[in-house]
Amino acid sequence: MNHFFAYLSRMRFINRWALMRNSYTENIAEHSHQVAVLAHALAVIRNEYFGGHVDAGAVAAAALYHDAPEILTGDMPTPIKYYNPAIRDAYKQVERVASDKLLGMLPEKLRPAYDALMNPADDEVELLVKAADKLSAWIKCIEEMKAGNLEFRAAAMQTERALDAYHLPEVEFFKEHFMPSFRLTLDEME
Repeated sequence: MNHFFAYLSRMRFINRWALMRNSYTENIAEHSHQVAVLAHALAVIRNEYFGGHVDAGAVAAAALYHDAPEILTGDMPTPIKYYNPAIRDAYKQVERVASDKLLGMLPEKLRPAYDALMNPADDEVELLVKAADKLSAWIKCIEEMKAGNLEFRAAAMQTERALDAYHLPEVEFFKEHFMPSFRLTLDEME
């Protein structure tokens, strides 16, 4: 038997933002979907406005699987994961072991295709997925603050700074043209 897809279906049980009081919970399945949508958008923006030639479908697919190892590891809170280089490097090794364990749950012929999704070799794909991941985190912070949860204020500022540190024109484009809507109510978007 091959358990890969049964394990993937369990992504909905792994909640994010464990150290924060949340007005609504977010699991890694929901998060991965949002990251895929955002990563795809960043790739399309790069191609259409900034002369890029990235495969937007490959970016979206990699984003869907970017947190798959967390099925086995759980979601490590960012302040802990990035507390110091030794913890960050050790956690990357743990994620790689978890990724390899998941890949081992596939028939051998399928492993290379899924390895390419979970561990993209293309730096451009990986960068756009990372930027979309940060963008998703920033959106979560904004939505929490919109709900009156000021516990996310510092995280919002820190996440926006991290997002800006990528210096990606497609991110700036998204921030200018799409982010203001995330601060509105449904009625205000009409």
